[in-house]
Amino acid sequence: MRPALTLPTPALYILHRLQAHGFAAYLIGGSVRDVMANALGYYQTPKNVECDDFDYTTNAVPEQTMTVFPRSFYKNQFGTVSVTPADLRELMGWPREQESEPATRVEAPDRIPISQATRVHESLQLPTHAPPAEKLNNFEITTFRVGEKYETNNRQPSHLEWGTTIEEDLTRRDFTINALALSVKQKRLEELFATTQMQSQITIRPEDYQLIDRYQGLDDLRDNLVATIGDPDARFQEDALRLMRAVRLSVQLNFAIEEHTYAAIQHNASLLATISKERVRDEFLKILASSYPKEGIMLLDETGLLPHIVPELLMTKGVEQSGHHLTDVWVHSLDALAACPNPDPIVRLATLLHDIGKPQTQAYKDGQYTFYNHQVVGAHLARRICRRLKLSREQTTRVFLLVRHHMFHYLPENTDASIRRFMRQVGLENLNDILDLREADRLGSNARKTSWRLEEMKARMIEQLHQPMQVRDLAIGGYDLMTELSLTPGPILGQILNTLLEEVLEDSSLNERDRLLARARELARAKH
Repeated sequence: MRPALTLPTPALYILHRLQAHGFAAYLIGGSVRDVMANALGYYQTPKNVECDDFDYTTNAVPEQTMTVFPRSFYKNQFGTVSVTPADLRELMGWPREQESEPATRVEAPDRIPISQATRVHESLQLPTHAPPAEKLNNFEITTFRVGEKYETNNRQPSHLEWGTTIEEDLTRRDFTINALALSVKQKRLEELFATTQMQSQITIRPEDYQLIDRYQGLDDLRDNLVATIGDPDARFQEDALRLMRAVRLSVQLNFAIEEHTYAAIQHNASLLATISKERVRDEFLKILASSYPKEGIMLLDETGLLPHIVPELLMTKGVEQSGHHLTDVWVHSLDALAACPNPDPIVRLATLLHDIGKPQTQAYKDGQYTFYNHQVVGAHLARRICRRLKLSREQTTRVFLLVRHHMFHYLPENTDASIRRFMRQVGLENLNDILDLREADRLGSNARKTSWRLEEMKARMIEQLHQPMQVRDLAIGGYDLMTELSLTPGPILGQILNTLLEEVLEDSSLNERDRLLARARELARAKH
């Protein structure tokens, strides 16, 4: 007996509108997989599909789809038209969602706003309002395809051929659990959308939908298996990125990889070298963001894919450590990754790479292994890895800073100025990340997640949050220098302000307008 299915109302409206215009339309891919697995109880941990991606396939070509959804957009070579949730609500006659109030920090008296810090670790936070609720992503509608080809090192298909039936479209898909297509009877949809009643979800009765499962995807869902459609060698040779997708699905869903599919990944692993770094990067970050990132890296290693992604990690195998470490650098790095409390894949990447400099700095002295300056060597190595993977400049900088400063050390005799300098060096926006990395590092070393020193340092940082950290926190700015000191715009303004900030970081009592102006006059005279 097929189960009833509950779907977000906007997701069903896409089907209704396409079918009302005379086109065939199907929900396809991950959303169907998750809806069916939840309804049948096949997932060990049910996945929330309310806010996930919804993909569709149709016999309408992109230009026709855009006539059905007039405010949609089409900016790719895959035949995919995107519809935003806001525009869809308008088509449905629903009011636009009200913008949620942003999370605001409760400020203590005389506390400067630190809203510029996009993330400040919970250990340093004052109470905040509840964050805005999650929203639906764009709805993606793609024309039936027979197949596509990717040339070496290319992110876009070099050849794309439209199909005419859902059966043709399903033949070119990658894995059986992604080849489930769902259609809903138009008569039922017309009944549902004949009223203006707004409800977030609609339940579809078994007799009102059709599930197309040509490749026994439901069986593999039941058995928790990732398996290719047909010959796995052929599927991977069509698009070698599927090698990584198999691993990604395995760790996202906590599924095993079917044995023939697994063997084909090993056999075709070298093909990954032909895939663009951008496509590899996107899949790698999804693996890191999954619920089982450690197992994902282990699978990449066991299947022979890791040498084509981050070969430097292999050098950490067998690199022994001393002191509180009970494992080699490889195992410790994986254990730290598994313990990382931050879901951000960039923080998890920094956690995975935080000791990447140890193989180059290992020394043995007085019965102990040492790794002097491994954080410096590792930061530069991590930056090269990020650039090779085509991460953005901002992402690369974050990884560099986290690896470079993960060895921060605290002593009770540290001055307030040294605390402020550390916070400025790392950046308020990265305090959350560096503290999460430290927690992961400790747990990955079989230590407790925190220590009295770390907790005392956090308390010291809380005390310093209201102190000047950046040039804009000074009691004067560039305009004051121009009007009070008659300076002209130019590099000298920044040089003076930076010098003043360094002095205020050392002694925050200097941050008074008259004192800063007097000191600025001295600095200006010295520069002329």
